[in-house]
Amino acid sequence: MKLSPRQKLLALIALFAAPIVASVLSYRFLHVEPTANYGELIRPPVAITTQRFSTPAGGSLQLGELSGRWILVASDSGACDKRCEAKLATLRQVRLALGRNASRIERVFIVDDTRVPSASALEPFPGMLVALTPPGLSLPPGPANDRAHVYLVDPNGNVMMRWPDPPDMRRMYKDLERLLKASQIG
Repeated sequence: MKLSPRQKLLALIALFAAPIVASVLSYRFLHVEPTANYGELIRPPVAITTQRFSTPAGGSLQLGELSGRWILVASDSGACDKRCEAKLATLRQVRLALGRNASRIERVFIVDDTRVPSASALEPFPGMLVALTPPGLSLPPGPANDRAHVYLVDPNGNVMMRWPDPPDMRRMYKDLERLLKASQIG
């Protein structure tokens, strides 16, 4: 099949115009949000619960009292099975991996049932705050009673990110490292 000069010219124009048309169409109709984070950003950020918790030592704890620091919040049963222990171990390891920024992060384990965790179960996690739910209290939905996620609270008291349980330690670490590097607070 022999092409006329006009057909050759049109084929050549189409060949060079196709990528431009494809890029314009994809820009106009495909809306892919670029993201580099592993955790899910919570938009808009939600204020952390103002509920007062008790501690195993008999004191009280309110998450708002920890303002000025980033807080990793994990919620689970006081019985703390193997899955729970793995979640708490991940929080400990991620915090330690942050090196000099580790002091900017606080870890809180919220016991969302009436069982008090044993001292031997908490021994591998020194420095972690334990918040016990007072008897008769029903916790609001969110980081205080969501066993399926690990939450991050910013220094202003807003829940702003969550990771699935069990979290991928390396990817969680990269999220926190990037966030702490860019953050001007806490």
